[in-house]
Amino acid sequence: MKKYFVIFLGFTLVSLKAQISTPDPNIVMILADDLGYECINSYGGTSYNTPNLNQLAQTGMQFENCHSQPICTPSRVKLMTGRSNKKNHVKFGYLNPKEKTFSQLFRKKGYATMIAGKWQLGQDAYLPDHFGFDEHILWQLTTTGRDSLGLDKRYVNPVLEINGEIYEKNEGKYSTDLVVDYINDFIKRKKDQPFLVYYPMILTHCPFDPAPHSKDWDPTDLGSKTYKGNAKYFGDMVSYMDFSIGRIIKQLDELGLRENTIILFTGDNGTDTPVVSMMDNLAVVGGKGKTTDNGTHVPLIVNWKGVIKPNQRSEALVDFSDFFPTLCEAARISLDSTLDLDGVSFYPQLTGKDGFKRKWIHTWYNRDGGSNPMSASSEWVRNENYKLYVGNKFYNLKKDPGEKNSIPINHLTDQEKMIRKEFISVLNSYNDLRN
Repeated sequence: MKKYFVIFLGFTLVSLKAQISTPDPNIVMILADDLGYECINSYGGTSYNTPNLNQLAQTGMQFENCHSQPICTPSRVKLMTGRSNKKNHVKFGYLNPKEKTFSQLFRKKGYATMIAGKWQLGQDAYLPDHFGFDEHILWQLTTTGRDSLGLDKRYVNPVLEINGEIYEKNEGKYSTDLVVDYINDFIKRKKDQPFLVYYPMILTHCPFDPAPHSKDWDPTDLGSKTYKGNAKYFGDMVSYMDFSIGRIIKQLDELGLRENTIILFTGDNGTDTPVVSMMDNLAVVGGKGKTTDNGTHVPLIVNWKGVIKPNQRSEALVDFSDFFPTLCEAARISLDSTLDLDGVSFYPQLTGKDGFKRKWIHTWYNRDGGSNPMSASSEWVRNENYKLYVGNKFYNLKKDPGEKNSIPINHLTDQEKMIRKEFISVLNSYNDLRN
């Protein structure tokens, strides 16, 4: 008996040693701006070319039912805090400094952390560091992102803030190139320790203007004169977004970091108007700002070379509050109840293990946040097929994705009655969060 105990103890110690010696994975979290699922080839999109994202999907896992908020700030607040907007979305362009973010926990764990791209979470220079980022290169942190003439400076010849210093050199640079250069330099500098890169991209938000691969790209242009620009350039911007993500992937490959780096890609809300994208013969109108599927259905592709099996597809529901616990579980960061998270980790699915899967997503949406009592709110519960709003409008999303016809109660099947009853119970459970 003693012999078997020694053998068992030996195996246990080897297992523990293996777990301890396995390094914490690097995280590269990419959030495209105003990009619905219909824009990506691997989701069936046929209007644009996204070869690098296609490759990530083919060698990783693609989630078919990921839903954001209908617009940017609410999505970013939910993603970074793992909590319902009904609890903490105060006003547009702002994240309450009292909130806890996943990046704070990563830094506490010993990760090198950086944020790059679009900020839009409060106009104070101390906030990136406060929310857990060692380094930053950002558009629209303490500035409006425009110059004194009102020209939009987010793309060509941009105004950026790099670790507290204003960059406005008008030397023919493109913001995405500058940001990706910084990300790749950060990865190279931090390659010998675990790192977190959070990249909320500036692309593909309007103004729709030429990108560096456009035929009429003009490096002397000092910024867009209009808010929207010209939607004919949207395809060029999607292509350049994909190209730029490819540059980061190439850097990880060249440094031999892919096997220990989790890459996640999603979008903060649906595609903007007036963009219309094709999925073969189906035209999908951009739904940014709308609570319908074309306003919230976004891509989610996760790639972890050697861990996630190739060409995996998941029908599981994913809410933006789920990123916080998922990233923390991947990094072996313990969570406690004081965080009051609403998210559910989908990390077990990435590694091929059984784990809890969502039966529904609850969403409270108010563009301007809870501090503005005059601003309209929408609240709903949904699963893959059905959706119920506060106010009792109930939709079959597969048959009616545009939510044109609410199903009358006397027309519900027995199964639909059960689903509706469950959804009512879920809505009632959120009643005490905010009046």
